[in-house]
Amino acid sequence: MLENIALGFGQLLHPTVFIALFLGVVVGLIVGALPGLNDSITMAVLIPVTFGMDSQIAMVLLVGIYVAACYGGSIPAILLNIPGTASSVVTCLDGYKMTQKGQSGLALGISTTSSVFGGLMSSLVLMFLAPFLAIQALRFGPPEYFSLAIMGISTVVGMAGKDLLKSLIISIFGLVISTIGMSPQVGFPRFTFGIDYLYDGIPLVPMLIGLFGVTSVLELADTIKNDLLSKVDLHIKKIGRMLPDRKMVKRLLPTWITSSAIGNVIGIIPGAGMIMAIYMAYDQAKRSNKDKEFGTGIPEGVAAPETANNAVVASSMVPLMALGVPGNSTSALFIGALMIQGMRPGPSLFKDFPEVAYLIIAAFFVGNILMGPLGLALSKFMSTSILRLNRYLLNGVIILLCVTGAYSVRNSSFDIWIMIIFGVISYILNKIHFSLSPIILPLILGPMMEQNLQQSLILSRGSWAIFFTSPISLGLLIVSALFLLAPVWKAINERRRSKIA
Repeated sequence: MLENIALGFGQLLHPTVFIALFLGVVVGLIVGALPGLNDSITMAVLIPVTFGMDSQIAMVLLVGIYVAACYGGSIPAILLNIPGTASSVVTCLDGYKMTQKGQSGLALGISTTSSVFGGLMSSLVLMFLAPFLAIQALRFGPPEYFSLAIMGISTVVGMAGKDLLKSLIISIFGLVISTIGMSPQVGFPRFTFGIDYLYDGIPLVPMLIGLFGVTSVLELADTIKNDLLSKVDLHIKKIGRMLPDRKMVKRLLPTWITSSAIGNVIGIIPGAGMIMAIYMAYDQAKRSNKDKEFGTGIPEGVAAPETANNAVVASSMVPLMALGVPGNSTSALFIGALMIQGMRPGPSLFKDFPEVAYLIIAAFFVGNILMGPLGLALSKFMSTSILRLNRYLLNGVIILLCVTGAYSVRNSSFDIWIMIIFGVISYILNKIHFSLSPIILPLILGPMMEQNLQQSLILSRGSWAIFFTSPISLGLLIVSALFLLAPVWKAINERRRSKIA
């Protein structure tokens, strides 16, 4: 494994590959600083563009975007109180207050060092945990993969919190969509409505472009209509010292370690999501610093969410690369990128394409190192000049890239309609406060679950006991049950507390 890791870092020394990673980090920073755009949208739009690229260049470009976008969103959040991404909403609470106190440089420095720390810790987790899990996954048969799919979907429901019913509805909707196409058991078309293009199911990449790209266009149109940025004062006072001194680093180190651990654990759990990690880390920081009034410009209030969100990034790739189960919606986009290059995530990726698997791992580590100096150098430019970009022009470019990307996958105009339909569906559901994040895992895991269920029942001659006689399968099902029972247990505890109060 160490030889393969060295091979991954060695490939980054190739000038073309390193430049691709560098450009990816720059694009991620810019995208993060633009309200309304994020890593998911950008990657969904660019995945079809990578079709003609070398697989190594394509992967490191996407890794660079994924690594830097979360941190990029903190820059306008701190300087202008405008969260560039959803993950930087919590950063506004204390970051902007620090700016108002004249500590904008320190706030940016804390955000940068915290993001780099969290990103490097999650890169190490990915580096050593993913190959180990991939080796263990080689022992998996149909029963184990079926139980793994069940566990993946159960995490979406179990980690939903107050939106349990909405997440359940969206998950079922995703499972229904995953059944469209030819039945793998009897070869009969399902839900195709006589449309030949649907015999192979809903194409993944055009659907993802619709869910992320088209939705962003419609939401940006709302932003233009409401003119949300017109009242923002883009004038920024001189930014002073940025990097925190040794005393501040010593003060923030416990927050970094705790928030990094929270982010890594949440990242590895499929379907948990980055937002959960951010709020958990911020809440833990408040509990650990009861003598400080958070929301008034406390450095820990910036360090905790920024460490956690970047700790989720690389760790969310652990289940994807090792097991083929995406950790979140953004990491799921790598499935489309790998499929375009003729590869599939999971244990076979490390076995058949080790040069690509370990290059991705190395790129996450080096990308986080690059993010630090680039973020500090470009922070002021990204928070003012980028926000002055013409919103109509930006929308037009995104539309053009979406249409081109959807069409280029199969050179089919039908895929453009798929993109539009899912974009409109996603936009409408967002308007009625239904998050589309829970739909990704069922879409991807639905076919895996169905296929391995059928193969398992064939192997056992119709006996369901096969899922309970295998120790791995039984363990995964027990974990699934715990995730599903977690909301029930939480509701019972809350009811008890309310009665006591």
